[in-house]
Amino acid sequence: MKKFLSLLLAGLLTGSLAACGTPASSEQATAATAAPASAETAGEPVELVVFAAASLTETLTEIAEDYKEVAPDVTLTFNFDSSGTLKTQIQEGAACDVFLSAGQKQMDQLDAAADPAVNTEGLNFVAEGSRLDLLENKVTLCVPEGNPAGIESFDDLADKLAAGTVLMAMGNSDVPVGQYTQKILAYYGLDEAALADAGVLTYGTNVKEVTTQVTEGSVDCGIVYGTDAFSAGLTPVDTATAEMCGQVIYPAAVLKTSAHPAEAQAFLDYLSTPQAMAVFEAVGFSAV
Repeated sequence: MKKFLSLLLAGLLTGSLAACGTPASSEQATAATAAPASAETAGEPVELVVFAAASLTETLTEIAEDYKEVAPDVTLTFNFDSSGTLKTQIQEGAACDVFLSAGQKQMDQLDAAADPAVNTEGLNFVAEGSRLDLLENKVTLCVPEGNPAGIESFDDLADKLAAGTVLMAMGNSDVPVGQYTQKILAYYGLDEAALADAGVLTYGTNVKEVTTQVTEGSVDCGIVYGTDAFSAGLTPVDTATAEMCGQVIYPAAVLKTSAHPAEAQAFLDYLSTPQAMAVFEAVGFSAV
């Protein structure tokens, strides 16, 4: 009888311990399944490489700070330069998620959907459906502080260039601001090569270099974007009309080579929001 009672008591103790262990095992299982779910919902760090025209330096740098609140797991790395240089870098295989150009030509040269007369190499870098015309800028004539040469307008500049009495800074021919300047010279019937030979032109590899020449007073005037004039504290003496050089449109697109196309598209979408547009408009850009 004692042996039977001992066996019965041992069995009851074993069952009791097993029952006590059941809730603990259930909690452990719940915790085990909850941990992976939590890890999956946490955002993975993403770096987006954005190639942008030099004239967007100040605005995109400010917008990047605002975007940290929208997408805290996304780091924006910028490469600012002339649109022509950026286009070449993309073509040669540089890592880039989003491209913002200061001219349609440089974007067209990378877009398979563009006119083959412009995209002469048949390049296919622009993600289908992502391209948009984001911003419009203005081409302006700026002078150093005090305006030593007394340049009053584009009409006045044309006369003084023809007479060889002023020194003007402009962008290189592969830079959008330089291409707009070439159109202005052609509008006035001025020969760029002849002016260069006469020593009345100097060049910059991007709009920032042209702006610097004006602010430092090393030239009598320069043709730059209105936004760069604003950022440099320059007051334009004249603004070019669409008849003189066409509209200054900034296209933007996600590239097919992007390692993070969804995040790249999200950032591009953000640039069209009222919050981002307020930053652009504060320096003189306007929405298209």
